[in-house]
Amino acid sequence: MKEVQSLLKMVSDGLKTLAQGVEAIAVKVDEASKTKRAGNAKSNQKPAPVKKAKTVGKKTKAAKKPAVKVVSKQTAKPAAAIDTVMNIISHSKKGANAAAIKAKTGYDQKKVANIVYKLKKQGKIKAIQKGVYVKS
Repeated sequence: MKEVQSLLKMVSDGLKTLAQGVEAIAVKVDEASKTKRAGNAKSNQKPAPVKKAKTVGKKTKAAKKPAVKVVSKQTAKPAAAIDTVMNIISHSKKGANAAAIKAKTGYDQKKVANIVYKLKKQGKIKAIQKGVYVKS
């Protein structure tokens, strides 16, 4: 019984110490937020406008640059990984397994598994056997 009481006293003392530490942290956080608010109040004020010095002498016009004609080339964007895998599955007659998809795309096993999972969730493919997928 005495052992339990002494253990409870130790736990109680530890909790008190933790509570004091939390209170000290709370005080520091309050102080930091007050100083930040004071800093924000100062930064909200607009600075006085700076007057530019007047130039004395002739004004010169800037030379116009010749217009540059921009020619846009239409380049084919690379297909997204999910589209590539979907294309492989839809073109296979007997279905495609993960190893075949991995071999054709060069993606690692995890990426193929994630793409197949997403396509199954979207209902675009279904499994006809374990690991063999066809278009839905």
